[in-house]
Amino acid sequence: MAEEDKLLHELSFYTLSHASPDFIHQQIVDAYGAQSANEHTKPIRILFSLVGLYLHVEEGFTGKEVQLFHQKMARQKKAWPELHLPKFRGEIKIEDVLKVAPGADRDQMIRLWSEDVWKAFQENRTTIIDLIQEYRVD
Repeated sequence: MAEEDKLLHELSFYTLSHASPDFIHQQIVDAYGAQSANEHTKPIRILFSLVGLYLHVEEGFTGKEVQLFHQKMARQKKAWPELHLPKFRGEIKIEDVLKVAPGADRDQMIRLWSEDVWKAFQENRTTIIDLIQEYRVD
């Protein structure tokens, strides 16, 4: 198992056992999914990660609300748009999140990580907003 995958499992243990009803686990899935993507990553994973980051960072969706939106997208599949994978994916990495003590400080770091990764993918912002609007019409 790659080192980053081990870190994801460690952080997942934290978020999946988190008492918050906001389901912050979705934030790490989306931040990690976008940040770690490469030319071999399935386009749907990148797309769902960016949709989740946008909805959380810009619209304040909880992880549970993002998850429900992802389910709607999966049920009503449309043509997926092409996305740009930037070289720079943000300064905050998963290991930075894990260096912060569990609790409110780590939760805030997860939020900052999500914002940082979303900022790195801004070239895709209009594409993501347009796609989300298609699902809001249905």
